[in-house]
Amino acid sequence: MSKLVRKSRALSLLGVAAGAMLLLSTALVAPVSAHGSVANPISRNYGCWQRWGGDFQNPRMATEDPMCWQAWQANPNAMWNWNGLFREGVAGNHQGAIPNGQLCSGGRTESGRYNALDAVGAWRTTSVANSFRLKFFDQASHGADYIRVYASRQGYDVLTKPLAWSDLELVGQIGNTPASQWQREVDGVSTEIPVNAPGRSGRHVLFTVWQASHTDQSYYICSDVQFGGGTTPPPTTPPASPTPTPTFDPPTTPPTTTAPPVAGACAATYRVTSTWSGGFQGEVQVTAGSAAIRSWRVTWTYASGQQVSQAWNATLSSSGSTVTAQNVSYNGGLGAGASTTFGFLASGSGSSAPTLTCTATT
Repeated sequence: MSKLVRKSRALSLLGVAAGAMLLLSTALVAPVSAHGSVANPISRNYGCWQRWGGDFQNPRMATEDPMCWQAWQANPNAMWNWNGLFREGVAGNHQGAIPNGQLCSGGRTESGRYNALDAVGAWRTTSVANSFRLKFFDQASHGADYIRVYASRQGYDVLTKPLAWSDLELVGQIGNTPASQWQREVDGVSTEIPVNAPGRSGRHVLFTVWQASHTDQSYYICSDVQFGGGTTPPPTTPPASPTPTPTFDPPTTPPTTTAPPVAGACAATYRVTSTWSGGFQGEVQVTAGSAAIRSWRVTWTYASGQQVSQAWNATLSSSGSTVTAQNVSYNGGLGAGASTTFGFLASGSGSSAPTLTCTATT
């Protein structure tokens, strides 16, 4: 066989291999954290996830970071889903939808998942000047109808008083800005909002309202700051997301959401959380049965050509109309009766729920 023929065959084999890799890469849906939050000054639950997501049962947290400790004990899903603190259908009436004392949980949204964020106490703070730029990170590239930033008034005692609307003053905002006008990041987009909060010193709360552009979805986010912290500008990229590697099983206390009875090793329930023209957002809750599990897998088949484009808190792959979701490193281990959730964005109609199959290793 001539060298030319051998070379031609080798190039053909390389081409086939490259094509196979391309097909494989397009079949996999990379796990990303959709929605968004305040990256700097970092929000309460995002900060708790950043600091403790890889070691969330370390007893040192109780003394070193007690407000995060109580939040993790109340419902760890508030941290795993740090980017999903929203309500739908508010129609701009934020004060009517969110009662006083419940601002940081979005009015106890998502069946109370985020209630612990309303707890009064010494949350970790970020030092800021009285004029600075707040950074908002949007990993789903929704863009904004508007973002409004409020600061607690001077004299408000963050250590003893639940946050009320009357405690806040508008200190920064931007109007309608599509995601195409935001700064492109590796895994999303970001924008900065100029904040001017004169006459303040010491510990305060920032309350950010993000009205996403893709649907009537309002996000409510609390960050804790220390005014008088200098003039260092915020970073131009969001904080790096650690890869959580818990060394313990998650708490065996199930979250406050009620799961259906589980007959096997695990069960999964599916719901659509929002819809828009040509797409929808979904959430799946996985619940362990009568015994603890070490990992889980959920599969379903769409009947009308829906396609998942993004996912968070799970690794998803698609083969035709069949979707397979597997746990990620930090939410595979569940105690008996405990639950975790993952979410996704998809194209097509969300009007009907598919049948889910859940399997697990114990």
